Amino acid sequence: MATHKTRMLIIGSGPAGYSAAIYGARAGMEPIVVQGLQPGGQLTITTDVENYPGFAGVIQGPWLMEQMQKQAEHVGTRMMWDTIVEVDLEGGSPFKAIGDSGDEYVGDVLVIATGAQAKWLGVPGEQELGGKGVSACATCDGFFYRGKKVAVIGGGNTAVEEALYLTNHSDDVTLIHRRDELRSEKILQDRLFANEKITPMWNKTVERFVDNGEGKLGHLELRDTVTGELSTLEVDGAFVAIGHAPATELFKGKLSMDDGGYLIVEPGTPKTEIPGVFACGDVMDHTYRQAVTAAGTGCMAALDAERFLATLEHAAKEAVPAE
Repeated sequence: MATHKTRMLIIGSGPAGYSAAIYGARAGMEPIVVQGLQPGGQLTITTDVENYPGFAGVIQGPWLMEQMQKQAEHVGTRMMWDTIVEVDLEGGSPFKAIGDSGDEYVGDVLVIATGAQAKWLGVPGEQELGGKGVSACATCDGFFYRGKKVAVIGGGNTAVEEALYLTNHSDDVTLIHRRDELRSEKILQDRLFANEKITPMWNKTVERFVDNGEGKLGHLELRDTVTGELSTLEVDGAFVAIGHAPATELFKGKLSMDDGGYLIVEPGTPKTEIPGVFACGDVMDHTYRQAVTAAGTGCMAALDAERFLATLEHAAKEAVPAE
């Protein structure tokens, strides 16, 4: 079992982790990125990406993550194919983490970029048609359904916000909810009910996402939660909006989290309550959850980490008695 030491240890990859690594490497911190179970994060299961700045045409999510990884490596980042199973944040810097491999990782600063996963329904056809009509992000994919019929599944703030957003692209949006009333904030409900482009469908659950015979979503198979009756709804796109689950299990009892499990940071910064520990990307952002915002907070984490280390090093020099 080996021990890997670095000035900057990054747990998790994706736009946040890779961006932190690029900035950290350019600052001479020789970062180590422990990539986790899904190197590249959620973008590796996203096909067309049209909203990441700098590309005039549509690009592929896996390709973008591959390029970010190569860029990070090019400027001096070490990529480790391991999954962190334990972290030790007590006592401050340096911070320790143990990988599934048994290897130990030690960093003077720690950047957490473990991300979040969209919650899925877990019904037939959902994963098979992912990126082919089924999505968990209207902001990411709604543009591809201009003038088409779409459905949003859910009844909370996320679902209502997604439905309202989709009216920018579609005049036929159906909101499917398993109950007969929404759980979202009153102001959002008022906006939804006032929007003629949105039709609520109450007491319905999605039983199956059905292929149209050409490899794309054709219709939804629905079940009435009161009568049990089955029905179908033809749609071009369906957006599952039942929330996200941040990957913060490692940090329970070690860092403060909000009610949704997202890491709490100092407003406007990636700083957690422990000096030298920074959180960036979807693990601390339950509002925007975009690749570009994740990359931005990754940059912020690296810049703040660099300043933190400079302060530590200055303090250490000051503590050395003059001869």
